Amino acid sequence: MALTAAGNAALGLAAVPPPRTAPGAESCAAWYARVPGWTLAAAAPARLATGTVFDVLELPADAGTQVLRRRVATGPVAVAGRRMRFLVAPGAAEELDGLLDWLEWGGVDLDLTALGEGGLIAAPAPPGQPAAHAPRGAAVWLRPPEQGCEASLPALPGPGQGDGPDLVRLVAAAATECHRARLRRRTAPAGRPGAVDQARFS
Repeated sequence: MALTAAGNAALGLAAVPPPRTAPGAESCAAWYARVPGWTLAAAAPARLATGTVFDVLELPADAGTQVLRRRVATGPVAVAGRRMRFLVAPGAAEELDGLLDWLEWGGVDLDLTALGEGGLIAAPAPPGQPAAHAPRGAAVWLRPPEQGCEASLPALPGPGQGDGPDLVRLVAAAATECHRARLRRRTAPAGRPGAVDQARFS
C-alpha cells in the first residue's frame, strides 16, 4: 500500500504517483462508501467508529515516521496533527497492554495507545482532496484504505497464517520507535541538527 503524495510531503519522503482515482469534489461520505465501503459515524465533523471494522494504534508522528521506514507490514495509516494512526484488526486494542508486557515494554512511558470498541476518530480527508479544502492539522491518509483492506490489517498470527501483517511485529516496532523518539526529544537541543521537527505535522 503506497503512501499518498500529501502524506509523503508531510513526512519528507520520496514522491509516489497520486492515487489512480482522484475523488475531486466527491463528498467525504461518498468516498468512504465507494472505496473502503465504510459508513461515517457522524456527518459533521466526519468520524469513523473503531472496534468493528478496525481498531487504531496511535503514537507520536515522529515515532510513526520511523515505523514506516522499517520493513514492517502495515494496513492503512493516517496522520492527524502530531499523532499517527495505524489501522489494525478489530480486537487488537485489547491486546496492546499484554503485548507490551510480553515484549518487556510494560511500565515504560511510551505514549503508545490503542482505540477499540466504542471509540471514534476523525475521518481523514479522502486522498487527492486539494490541500486548501483541509484545515491545518486535519487528519490525512498516508496509506489510504482500499476495498477489502480489512482482510490485511495487522492481527495476532493464527495457526497456518503466512506472511500477512503481524500485530506483534508492528507493536514491537512502534514501542521501540516511541522510546527512541522520546530519548531524542530529551537530548536534542531545540533548533539544532537532530532535534525533532514536529511543526510539519501540526
